[in-house]
Amino acid sequence: GTDMGVVPRMWEAKTGVTMTEVGVEVPDGQIPAKLFHPEGGQGAGMVLVQEIFGVTPYILQRAADLADLGWTVLVPNLYWRVGGAAITEDDPAMMPHAMELMEANPWDATVADIRACVKALRTHPETEGRVATLGFCYGGGLAYAAASGVEAPEAPDALVSYYGSALPALVDEIPVVMVPSLHHFGEADEYVPFAQVQHIREVVTQGTDVEFSSWPGAGHAFDNPLQMFHAAMASEDAWRETWVWLLEHHPDEVPDPRGRR
Repeated sequence: GTDMGVVPRMWEAKTGVTMTEVGVEVPDGQIPAKLFHPEGGQGAGMVLVQEIFGVTPYILQRAADLADLGWTVLVPNLYWRVGGAAITEDDPAMMPHAMELMEANPWDATVADIRACVKALRTHPETEGRVATLGFCYGGGLAYAAASGVEAPEAPDALVSYYGSALPALVDEIPVVMVPSLHHFGEADEYVPFAQVQHIREVVTQGTDVEFSSWPGAGHAFDNPLQMFHAAMASEDAWRETWVWLLEHHPDEVPDPRGRR
């Protein structure tokens, strides 16, 4: 049987990834966050922006996956002002509870939090000052908003947004994001009808260097491993595409111009 005293590890890495608890200072307090370090100790930064369910084992696993690939990954708990909970599948009212948390969480302050995280991660020597953002669902919309209408050091160097749930209402309200960006949407998204996905594509691709992928048959949150969301093929293919795109637009390490690493 399982030893009840042992909390199962929430993530597994294939390489020697380590994780430390850190805090990011903001005007009204401190954002609790987890910082994943790649095995080599150095790698460009990524701020990973949570889903509506909070910083769940899935989000931590994706952070470990990115650290396995060489990036230094900061995962802020953006629900810190509303109790910081992560909602998991054993909650029978998973969706209503997640919606309540999202609605209680102040949008503008959370957008500012993400910008503060980007700026803070740039100061870590192991990132060499280079930081991108990657957000899923609620976090995809937040990351897009955080990259809109700001300059460096708060603006990320690149943005990846997976099915940003706020984008239908957001894209016409705020300046188009101008940093290189990659968007993923499922063509069978129950929350964002395909006509809206096409409108989002029209708006966001006015930015510079934007790639937009829509995945046939995939629903909302298709990368989430929970059975009610998961679309295995789209998840795998979109993740591979994300990796290849990041290697081009936000490589984990910059080759030495003299040919040495």
